[in-house]
Amino acid sequence: MNAAVGDGDRTASADARTLAAMGQSASASAPAPRGHVLVVDDEPMVREVITNYLERDGYRVASVGDGAAALRWLEAGRPDLVILDLMLPTVDGLSVLAQLRKTAADLPAIVVTARGEEPDRVLGLELGADDYVVKPFSPRELVARVSSVLRRSRPSPASARLVHGSLIIDGPSREVTVDGHPVALTAREFDLLAFLAAAPRQVFSRAELLEQVWDSSADYQDPSTVTVHIRRLRHKIEANPDQPHHLVNVWGVGYRFDP
Repeated sequence: MNAAVGDGDRTASADARTLAAMGQSASASAPAPRGHVLVVDDEPMVREVITNYLERDGYRVASVGDGAAALRWLEAGRPDLVILDLMLPTVDGLSVLAQLRKTAADLPAIVVTARGEEPDRVLGLELGADDYVVKPFSPRELVARVSSVLRRSRPSPASARLVHGSLIIDGPSREVTVDGHPVALTAREFDLLAFLAAAPRQVFSRAELLEQVWDSSADYQDPSTVTVHIRRLRHKIEANPDQPHHLVNVWGVGYRFDP
């Protein structure tokens, strides 16, 4: 069974030793890199386990142990995705995320939180995190989340171009404009908006949106994740977020997109 990461160095160390005992680098037989991931966590063993699992799945990985180092790394280069622990020395993870959203609004980010830090988790989503995992977590689950976020953040030639009045959602370029002005969305915000807009007036529950947009379920992820993303989208695309025209609540059921 896959050991959990983040429940102290003991379980992480055991998992790292298991990988080392395989007698070769986890990335030795991996395919060409599927993407470049920056891992930011202050626990060396956690970084090691996450790195090994990602490299074994074909990702290229860089890792740092504190928030200041993460900001320096992001100034010099751009990964395809950031895994960001919220409890960091020097500069906390929320501050790193806030700065990241100022300089790279579309760069996917997955935040890592402890089980009792729900306010920080919600704040992380408010600041633009695309997803989150709660410690202790399964490394395989984290790799699956990385794959899901990256898959949805990359352009798809088959994606549609949707026009709803002054709102234009361009699937191939993953760009959104309102009244001709570009709107900066995170990867997951774009996914959610495009999914709802592709089925106008159809009502989706939060559980259905978790399944369709997050490749997850309410068993593994808090449905409030959807609520936070809807609220962020309203502030970005609606003329009056308190009285939304497009992203409408259907009380007791879920959300729908009105053209």
